Amino acid sequence: MKLPPLSLYIHVPWCVQKCPYCDFNSHGQKGEIPEQEYIQHLLADLRADLHLVQGRKLHSIFIGGGTPSLLSGAAYTQLLGDIEALIGFADGIEITLEANPGTVETDRFKHYVAAGINRISIGVQSLQADKLKALGRIHGEHEARHAALEAHDAGLNSFNMDLMHGLPNQSVADALSDLQQVIDLNPPHLSWYQLTIEPNTQFASKPPTLPQDDVLWDIQEQGQAMLAKHGYQQYEISGYAKDGYQCRHNLNYWQFGDYLGIGCGAHGKITQPESNEILRTVKVKHPRGYMDLTKPYLYDSWQVAPADRPFEFFMNCLRLHSPCTKQDFCDYTGLSLNDIEPAISRAIEQKLLTDQGDSWLVTIKGHRYLNDLLELFV
Repeated sequence: MKLPPLSLYIHVPWCVQKCPYCDFNSHGQKGEIPEQEYIQHLLADLRADLHLVQGRKLHSIFIGGGTPSLLSGAAYTQLLGDIEALIGFADGIEITLEANPGTVETDRFKHYVAAGINRISIGVQSLQADKLKALGRIHGEHEARHAALEAHDAGLNSFNMDLMHGLPNQSVADALSDLQQVIDLNPPHLSWYQLTIEPNTQFASKPPTLPQDDVLWDIQEQGQAMLAKHGYQQYEISGYAKDGYQCRHNLNYWQFGDYLGIGCGAHGKITQPESNEILRTVKVKHPRGYMDLTKPYLYDSWQVAPADRPFEFFMNCLRLHSPCTKQDFCDYTGLSLNDIEPAISRAIEQKLLTDQGDSWLVTIKGHRYLNDLLELFV
């Protein structure tokens, strides 16, 4: 096995209020966020994982939540400075912070840039007041536009805007209007994805009226054409970017790279070449438990069985619209091509994959029926 690039995911669990569609590990803010205390726990958590670094520098960092923009620029200056001292940053490291437009104060992005953050992901979701209200968002259209302008002015290398479609009672015209308005704000990267109802959410217990399948198909088809027309290349299922602005952190996930996870409920995946094993980790989920000094940060860990590695590899790699290399499969799973030959043959026969010689490429049909394709590797 070969050591892939190493990334770091940092989870900040607090948000102003829980959105009804959200199944992430987030907790509504009650009182003042224990910023300094939490940073010290994040650093202690990272120190406990330093043996998993195996001599690598960090390729990328992604700070997600919750709402990480609830923490100050000074907090991130301290946190990122200490992380660099502990591990070290690769040249050109990408450091992304998720931000809610409703928590973005004037010039706050500039403070984040000063802290070392060079990419922001802005959770817009919609630019229509009734849709934002239905989604439980705390911001309005004005705040979303203001956040985009702040991002342009802050000196960032890149920024992303998150936009949903298939929203409650949304028409094709509504969805395309949202998309065009976000395109007009000219983000280098755009995440455009369909709302899904997840278990254990408010929407799961009280489902809203969502668009019919034919409406969803029209939104998807016409929206992708609109994005392509404006120079956004689809490089994964929900990721669209101007040339050179793909998210390096997400690409490392999809290419089966390694990542440490610190913070409440954070997940990690680490390759261990000497033992030919792949370790997955998950940290304590609730803030109170995570910051309990009498307990470890690690909640659970397990080795990925060789029989499960093809599914895990392709579950990530096949999200991409670029070829999936055969050498990466062998290097990063410790398996041979013979181990997956029957599944690959069936995928090619069903016209879900094509063999490119040194790689495989998902067909249009394969992207449409991705779940059927992945089931071949179970």
